[in-house]
Amino acid sequence: MLIDTTAPLARAAVEAIRTGDVAALQDLLTAHPALATARLGNMRTTRTLLHVVTDWPGHLPDGPRTVAALVAAGADVDARFTGPHRETPLHWAASCDDVPVLDALLNLGADIEAEGAVVGGGTPLADAVAFGQWDCARRLVERGARTTLWQAAALGDADRVAACFTSGSAPPTAEQITAALWCACHGGQQQTADYLLRRGGDINWIGHDRLTALDAADRSGHPALVAWLRDQGARSAAELG
Repeated sequence: MLIDTTAPLARAAVEAIRTGDVAALQDLLTAHPALATARLGNMRTTRTLLHVVTDWPGHLPDGPRTVAALVAAGADVDARFTGPHRETPLHWAASCDDVPVLDALLNLGADIEAEGAVVGGGTPLADAVAFGQWDCARRLVERGARTTLWQAAALGDADRVAACFTSGSAPPTAEQITAALWCACHGGQQQTADYLLRRGGDINWIGHDRLTALDAADRSGHPALVAWLRDQGARSAAELG
C-alpha cells in the first residue's frame, strides 16, 4: 500500500512515531493493519514507518518500543528505502548514531550485513563510519559486523587492520591503503595512520569531500593528529592547489 505523506493516516502515524506515542500508533495499526507494511511517499521515493523511526536526526522518544510495535504488527525489519539508494532502517539508525534503536532492530532480526548504504552501497557499518557515527559503528562491530580495511582503520582496530595484511589473501592495493590512511585520520586514529603510512599510504591524497587526510583530521576535531600529520609532511587540499 502506497500512502502519500500528506494523507491524514500517514500524518497521524508519523506524528505518533515522532512523539513516542506508542499507544496511539498501536491503535492506528489495529484499525489499519496494512499500515505496518505501507510505503510512504510517491512514485519516485518511498519509505516505511520503520524508516520514519530511524530518520535523521534519530533518537526519537521511545524509539525501541516503537520499533517493537511496528515489527509486531508485521513491519519488515529489512525493508528498503526506494529512490537514489536502498538503505534499510538499520542503515538509517546507524547514520543517526541511535544505539538503542539500532539494538532494537538487531534484536528483532535486522540483517547486520545488508547492502544498500549511501556510501558505496555498503552495509550499515559503512554509513556509520563514513558519517562519523562512532557509537553505532562500534556497536555494530561488537554485534558481529564484518569490517573492511578502511572501516577498521577509521575505528583504530589494530588487529583487524593488521589482519588485512597477514590473512593470506591478496594484500591491500596501494589505493586501498591510501583510502584507509585517510579514514584513519577521519576517525582520529594516529597509531593506525602511522601504520598505514609506513605501508605506503599517500598522506596527501585528495579524497572524500575533496579533503586530504590532514583536512579530514582537522574537520573531525583532532588537533594532535593534525600536528603529527604536519610533521610527516601532510598538506591541506588548499595548499596542494
